[in-house]
Amino acid sequence: GLSQADMAKQFEKWNSEELDSFLIEITRDILNYKDDKGYLLERIRDTAGQKGTGKWTAIAALQYGIPVTLIGEAVFSRCLSALQNERVLASRQLVGPNVKPTVDDLPKFLNHIKHALYCAKIVSYAQGFMLMREAAQQNKWNLNYGGIALMWRGGCIIRSVFLHNIKEAYTRSPQLSNLLLDPFFKKAIEAGQDSWRQVVCKAVMWGIPVPAMSTALSFYDGYRSERLPA
Repeated sequence: GLSQADMAKQFEKWNSEELDSFLIEITRDILNYKDDKGYLLERIRDTAGQKGTGKWTAIAALQYGIPVTLIGEAVFSRCLSALQNERVLASRQLVGPNVKPTVDDLPKFLNHIKHALYCAKIVSYAQGFMLMREAAQQNKWNLNYGGIALMWRGGCIIRSVFLHNIKEAYTRSPQLSNLLLDPFFKKAIEAGQDSWRQVVCKAVMWGIPVPAMSTALSFYDGYRSERLPA
């Protein structure tokens, strides 16, 4: 595995590449943060609250009938983390796989993780714009999707370097039904999906929960399917 310092260096590297974003940046900073007792992160309780924006998004997705699955799973992951006492008891009774996580080529697998995260991130933004598009249709709003993407670059928690690519996608095709169909994002998914699948498969075999990354992949496979079970 990686030490905390090595993980911080990896996030630093990713933040200089296509994953450049506010959340990658602050993850690097959190991993690096020390007080007089050393690294702080492992002493923080593993339970998360929420302000409500994710929950409101999930509720809106259900109301409008749009599968914003990644944000929904992110919210439920926070809910699960809050069940700490139950999780502690369950950890002593429920067994997982007997496979020890091993990686033969660490740099290669870290690159797989980078691509998996990038693909899942693309799906998250695609789902968000699907929700806005449906809300605009039902409420007869005239939304400037490219302008919205650029607005998020100014100090927003979802600030990301590829917001400019979203703006370009809607400039090329103002009536674009889904970001996944734009040439830039389609090419990115095609390049990264093998890594994405490998990371999700490994996580499942090792018993490591990756709810957002796996639901993003399930959505992608469902969206590209001509026929689905009803």
